[in-house]
Amino acid sequence: MTAAVESLGFARLTAAPRQQVEAALVAYTEYGADCPRQLAEAIRHSLLAPCKRLRPLLVLMSCQACGCDYRRAMPAACAVEMIHTYSLIHDDLPAMDDDDLRRGRPSCHTKFGEATAILAGDALLAQAFEVLAGIESPSIAARCCQELAIAAGASNLVGGQEDDLKAEFTEMGIEQLERIHRRKTGAMMRVSLRLGGLVGRASESQLAGLDSYGERLGLAFQIVDDLLDLQGDEAALGKRAGKDNGKGKLTFPAVLGADESRQRAERLIDDAVASLAPFSGQAAGLEALAHYVLERNH
Repeated sequence: MTAAVESLGFARLTAAPRQQVEAALVAYTEYGADCPRQLAEAIRHSLLAPCKRLRPLLVLMSCQACGCDYRRAMPAACAVEMIHTYSLIHDDLPAMDDDDLRRGRPSCHTKFGEATAILAGDALLAQAFEVLAGIESPSIAARCCQELAIAAGASNLVGGQEDDLKAEFTEMGIEQLERIHRRKTGAMMRVSLRLGGLVGRASESQLAGLDSYGERLGLAFQIVDDLLDLQGDEAALGKRAGKDNGKGKLTFPAVLGADESRQRAERLIDDAVASLAPFSGQAAGLEALAHYVLERNH
């Protein structure tokens, strides 16, 4: 199947759920009078900016693959996007990656100032768990909150970011690089899939399949992201191209070269799709999404 056909399949499969995610995020950011106006504007500026909504789609599609109405997982999908956006707001700060462009818009601190950007990230982090706790089943909501907290915490997302910052202008092998991104990028993708699976009441074999799929997808996503930073078009990316190389950040192309990096991503996507076997052909959305990750240009 060609990349163009895969892309069309992904676009067709995700059109409706993406629209529903967007509508839910708009509703969640209709804050009351006690929320300061600038803070609300900063949150909406970052959270509602045009983007792929990849992580919410992972939540919804994994729920659907389990034979469940994906709309039941909408709170989990929105909670994951809130965590992801908070991490981007903070990553862009001058003390971190110091980026002035995100999702085709000025980064949050560039438009609203550092203090408001920090608070916007803080608010989204808290709201994510407020939203997630609203899942219908209290026992599933509690487990989802625990798993998302672990994925976003010191040993995963935050710890991976810390190690990524410390890796600038240092030499490191592929094992160490993968270890960083299994936490920084991969942990949030894996938990997105697990949350959808939990809401969809996945079996243990299905959860294991989602875990395996998510781990491989997360690494492939990061490799493609590194290649796009090296070779991509800034207008399509919605962020500065070439910034990682200029800042001495450790990337897959820097360690493996561009060609080997691309081949590694292709192998990871093949393995990710193979991990969906426990779903007996009901995971077409996840399969299309995996191919989209490999062929994306932004």
